[in-house]
Amino acid sequence: MQDDIKKASDILKKGGIILYPTDTIWGIGCDATNEEAVKRIYGLKQRDDSKSMLVLMDNPAKLQTYVKDVPEIAWDLIDLADKPLTIIYDGAKNLASNLIAPDGSIGIRITAEIFSMELCRQFRKPIVSTSANVSGEPSPASFSQIRQVIREGVDYIVSYRQKEQGKAQPSGIVKLEKDGSIKIIRK
Repeated sequence: MQDDIKKASDILKKGGIILYPTDTIWGIGCDATNEEAVKRIYGLKQRDDSKSMLVLMDNPAKLQTYVKDVPEIAWDLIDLADKPLTIIYDGAKNLASNLIAPDGSIGIRITAEIFSMELCRQFRKPIVSTSANVSGEPSPASFSQIRQVIREGVDYIVSYRQKEQGKAQPSGIVKLEKDGSIKIIRK
């Protein structure tokens, strides 16, 4: 695993894109601050760049570097979540502009999965995490379901967890509204 983390981190530092396991499903990732790398992922997924992608972080303390004002409720949601939870925050900052939604928001998930958490920790920046599929197609539940076009379009494929055949699920998604309310996007 450590060798995979080092290789993946080196690719991310060079502006490359990776195929990697996360706390939910397999993801396509890149440096969330690198506009060119983000652009490559949109191209690979054949996805409209007005549909923003989320980012992974290893530690909630890093939120304030990438979100203008973290609402108090966010800390409770992160602490109390019993499964992976993506929170959409207003006021994204210090991220690639083509990663931020047109309304200025960004989806961020604090990962607790060992590989993606250690990769974020070593890379020291947020990492894009978007499902490893062409836009509009089903998200693959395991590595074996990832289409060849996706595999060929990345600069590095992580070996760790490729043989797992579990029933991976996407994260829950909530949006924190300006008025303090919580809007559930996906349970």
